[in-house]
Amino acid sequence: MIDPPAHRFRGDDGWELAYREIGEGRPLVLLHGFTSSGLLWLHQGPAATLAEHGFRVILPDLRGHGDSARPHDPAAYPPDVLADDGLALVERLGLGDYALGGYSLGGRVVLRMLARGAHPAHAVVAGQGLGAVTRAGKRASPYRAVLTALVDDVPLEPGSPEAEIAYWITQLGGDPRALLRVLDADVPTSRAALSRITTPTLVTAGDQDGGHTDADALAAALPGARFDHVPGDHFTAFTSPEFATAVLAFLTRPSRPGQRR
Repeated sequence: MIDPPAHRFRGDDGWELAYREIGEGRPLVLLHGFTSSGLLWLHQGPAATLAEHGFRVILPDLRGHGDSARPHDPAAYPPDVLADDGLALVERLGLGDYALGGYSLGGRVVLRMLARGAHPAHAVVAGQGLGAVTRAGKRASPYRAVLTALVDDVPLEPGSPEAEIAYWITQLGGDPRALLRVLDADVPTSRAALSRITTPTLVTAGDQDGGHTDADALAAALPGARFDHVPGDHFTAFTSPEFATAVLAFLTRPSRPGQRR
C-alpha cells in the first residue's frame, strides 16, 4: 500500500503539524505512541481494517515526531501541548460525530484531551495503565536517559535494554532533542479528573504488557469505560488481530437508548 500524502495544519502556537487520512465515513482520530508516527497505525496497526469498515481514519504525527514540526526550543513544548495540538486538529477539521483513540503515549494524550473538554462519541485508550497515566511526566522515564545519551553522543552498553531503545529510536528516524522536549510536556491526569470523564471509553492492553498491568484499574477509574485484554506485550498487542477486533467491535456496537453513539 502506498502511504497517503501528508496534510498540514498549524497548532495554536503556529508550528506546522502533519496528518494523513484513509477511508471514508465517520471520523476516527488515532494518536500514536512515543518515538513513532501516525503511519505506524497503518503499517502495523488496525487503521486499514477500520477504514475498510466505514471510518475516515485520521492519523496525526504528534509534535516532535514524524512529519510534524520538531523544534528544539523548550518553549515550543509547554505542558499539555500534545493535547492542545489534538484539540486544534479536531477544530481545524470541523469534526462533530467523531471517535478518538490512542496507543501508549497517544492513550495518555486522549485522556488529556477528554479532561480538557474534547467530546468524541467514543474513545479508545490502549497500552496504558492507571499508574502511568497518573504519574505522567515523571523524569524517571527510561527513555530520558537514552535520549540524553544520544544527544550527548555517549555510548550505551551493547546488548543492553538502553541500547535496544536507542536502536529503535534511530531506526524510526527520531530526533532525540525534540523527543526529550516531548517528555517535558507530558502531564498527569489525576484520579479526580478521570472520574469526571464520562465519554464511553474502551481501555485495552496486552495480557503480557508488564508496564501496564493496572489497565483494568484505569478502566475502573473512568465512569464510562469498559476493559478488554488482548494478547501480547506492549509492542505486539498493537499488531494483534484481536486488538483490531476489539476496537472495531467497540466503535460499532449499538448505542443504548439515551446514550451517545
